[in-house]
Amino acid sequence: MTVPTAAREASAVVGAETRVFGIRHHGPGSARSLRLALEKFSPDAILIEGPADADPLIGYLAAEGMQPPVAVLGYQPDRPSHAAMWPFAVFSPEWQALSYAVENDVRVGFCDLPAATTLAMENEPGDGTDPLGILAAAGGYDDAERWWDAIVESTSDADIFTAVNEAMTALREEAEHQSEPASESGTEPQEDSEPELARLRIVVDSHTLRREAHMRQVMRKVLKEGAQRLAVVCGAWHAPALEGKLGPAVADARILKGLPKGKATLTWVPWTHSRLASSSGYGAGITSPGWYHHLFTETEQPIARWLTKVAGTLRTHDLPVSSAHIIEAVRLADTLAVLRGRPLAGLSEVTEATRAVLCDGDETMLRLVSTELVVGEAMGTVPDGTPTVPLEADLRAQIKTLRLKQQALERTVDLDLRTDGGMARSRLLHRLRLLGIGWGRLTDSQVRNTGTFRETWSLQWRPELAIAVVEASRWGTTLQTAAEAKVLDTVANPDATVSIVSAALESALLADLGGATDGLIARLESVAALDHDVTHLLSALPGLLRTLRYGDVRGTDTAALTRVSDGLLVRSCAGLPSAVTGLDADSANQLRALMDAVHLALSARDNEWATTTWLAALHTLADRDDVHGGLVGRAVRLLCDAELIDAEESARRLSAALSVGRTASDKAGWIDGFLGGRGLLLVHDRNLLGLIDSWLSGLAEDQFVAILPLLRRTFGAFDTGERQAIAQSVRHGATPAATGAATTGYDTARGELALSAALEILGVTA
Repeated sequence: MTVPTAAREASAVVGAETRVFGIRHHGPGSARSLRLALEKFSPDAILIEGPADADPLIGYLAAEGMQPPVAVLGYQPDRPSHAAMWPFAVFSPEWQALSYAVENDVRVGFCDLPAATTLAMENEPGDGTDPLGILAAAGGYDDAERWWDAIVESTSDADIFTAVNEAMTALREEAEHQSEPASESGTEPQEDSEPELARLRIVVDSHTLRREAHMRQVMRKVLKEGAQRLAVVCGAWHAPALEGKLGPAVADARILKGLPKGKATLTWVPWTHSRLASSSGYGAGITSPGWYHHLFTETEQPIARWLTKVAGTLRTHDLPVSSAHIIEAVRLADTLAVLRGRPLAGLSEVTEATRAVLCDGDETMLRLVSTELVVGEAMGTVPDGTPTVPLEADLRAQIKTLRLKQQALERTVDLDLRTDGGMARSRLLHRLRLLGIGWGRLTDSQVRNTGTFRETWSLQWRPELAIAVVEASRWGTTLQTAAEAKVLDTVANPDATVSIVSAALESALLADLGGATDGLIARLESVAALDHDVTHLLSALPGLLRTLRYGDVRGTDTAALTRVSDGLLVRSCAGLPSAVTGLDADSANQLRALMDAVHLALSARDNEWATTTWLAALHTLADRDDVHGGLVGRAVRLLCDAELIDAEESARRLSAALSVGRTASDKAGWIDGFLGGRGLLLVHDRNLLGLIDSWLSGLAEDQFVAILPLLRRTFGAFDTGERQAIAQSVRHGATPAATGAATTGYDTARGELALSAALEILGVTA
C-alpha cells in the first residue's frame, strides 16, 4: 500500500517540537541567553538566519585559525564587485548557535534566501521598520540601543525569548503587509499627517515576506527529514512569522515564485569591529561593538575590568590616571545604575563615569575612548584552508613568508631596499597598488635620509579589500602575473599617452614585473614615436629619469630604459623652440613647471651628455625675444644655477627685459620666471634688487595696478624671512645707487689685528 506524500510529511513531524528564538543581531545578552536556551532545549537540528547556500562553510568553524569577527562573503563569479557580506562576532547570537551545534555535533544550517538569489535581485528594498525603536519609545526611551541594552543585554535569561517574541507578535498584528514592492504595485504607503504617528508606522515589506517564506520552506524540509527538536534562530522581527503551525507550503511557494536565479561563490573573510558599527553604514550595525565584546567575554566584574581598560588606554596617551580614579569611576557607574533602576551599569553609565572621573570632562579624550574601545578595531582571522580564489591564496602565502600582518589599525612601516626582506615587501605592496588593492600607501618617511634606498608605507587592512582581491583575480592566479597582465592592458588602450605609459613603466619596475617590462618599453617607444606634443614628452621624462636613478638599487636592467629616455630628451629639446612660441600666460606656466621637473630629474641623474643637451636647449630659449617672459626668465635662472650665466650677465639680461618696448605684464612675467620662489637671490644680490626696485618705482599707476596680482604671487611665494629682509633692504635704500660709496669703506687697523691673530693660531710666521 502506497502512503500519500502529505501523510508521510504529517507523520514525519508528529511529536516534533520547534522553538523560535528571536534575537538581536550582534547582541551579547541575546548571545548568552541563546546559549543557555539551547543547552536547556537540547535541539537535534538548528536553523539560523543566513544565506542558505552558505551551509558548506559551517565546517570551517572548528578549523584552526578561525577567530571572529569574520564574515561570509558572497559574490557573483562573473561580476565580483557585486557582493554581499554577512558578518559575525563572538558575541553574535548566530555565531554562538553555530558554535553550539559544532561542539555538540548537532545538525545546523542557514535558512534565509540564498546569496545567489539575493545578489541577483536588483534594488530590492530592505526592511524599513525599526521594531526596537517602537518598543523603546513605548518604554520611555529615545534610543533603541539604550532600551535593548537596559532590558536584554545586561541580563542572561533563557526564557527572555518568550517575552521578546510576544512583543514582536503584538507589533506584527498591527503591521501593514505589502504583497509586492511599491514600485511594482504603483502605490506608495501613505504618510500620516502627524509626524509622531508616521514615525511609529509598522510595515512588513514584500522582501521580508519572501525571506520568511523561504525560512518556512527550509523548516518544513528539516522537519520532513526527521528533526524532532528544531531550534530556529532569527531576528526578533521575523519570529512571529515562524512560530506555531507552518501552514500549507503552497502559499509560501506562491510567494517565492519568480525569484531571479543566479550563481554565487561564498567564502569566509576576516572582519573588524569597526565594520560592525552602524556608523560604517552596516544596516544591522550596532553603536558599540567593542563594549559588547567586553560584556560577552568578561563575565566577572565587567564594569571594573572595562574601566581599568579605559584607564590603560588613557595612560598610553599620556593622561595621568591612577587606581583611585578607577575605583571612583566604578563607584559612580554603579551608583548611576542604582538610581536608574538597572541591575548592572550599562554603556551610558560607564561613559558618564569615564567623562567625569577619568577624562576630567574632556570630550576629546572621551571620543578617543569611544573610537579605540567602545567601537574598537579588533580584526578576525580565517583558516588557511578556507576556499578562496588563487590570487588570495598567493597573497596569504606571501604575507606569511614576509612576516607582514593584516591589521585593522593603521601603522607605518619603513622599508630598507638594500635588504632582501625590504625589497620583497616593497615589490609586494607595489603589485597590490597596481591591482587596486589599497592595503598600503606611500608616505613621507620619518627617518631622515637623502638616498633612494628607503620607502615608507602606511598599512591598514580593511575588510572590503577582500572584494578587491576577488576582482583582481581576473587578471591572473598570482600577484606577479596578475599585475603584469593588468599593467599591459592599461597601456594597450589606443588613447594611452607617453606620460601614461611611462608612469606604468615606472610602477612596473617598482613592482619588479620583469614579464611586462619589455612590452612596456616597446609600447613606450611606439607611443613616443607618434606623439609630437612636447608637453607629453616633457611630462614623461621625470618619471623615466627617476627610474634610471633608482634602477641600480633595485637591480633592474635599465639599458633599454636609458635608450628610451635619451630619445625622449633629444626629441623634447628639438621640439622645445616651437613649443614655446605663442603661448599665453597659463600655458607658459604649465610648460615652466614641466621644465623645472625635467631639470631637477636631470640634475639627480648626473649624466654629462644629458645635462649638456638640456642646457643647450635652455640657452637657445634664453636668447629669444619672442617667447613669454616667464619662460625666458626661468631659462636664465636655470642657466645661472648651472653656472653657465654669471651674476653680471643675469643682471644685464634682467635690465634688458625691463627696458622700454616690453609690456608691463611681460616684464612681471620675466621676473616671476627668474625668481620663482627664490627670494634669497634678492636678499644677497643687491644689484638685482636695485634694478627691480627702480623699475617698479618708475611704473605709472595703471601699469602698477595691472601687474600687481602677478607680483603678489611672485613675492608671496617667498619665505617670511626673505620678504622681511628684502623689505628692510629697500627701506634703508640698500640699492647700488644709494649705497655704492658707503659700502666700500674698510677698517684697516681692525683687519690687521684679525689677520695677526689668525696667523698666530695657524702657527704661520708673517
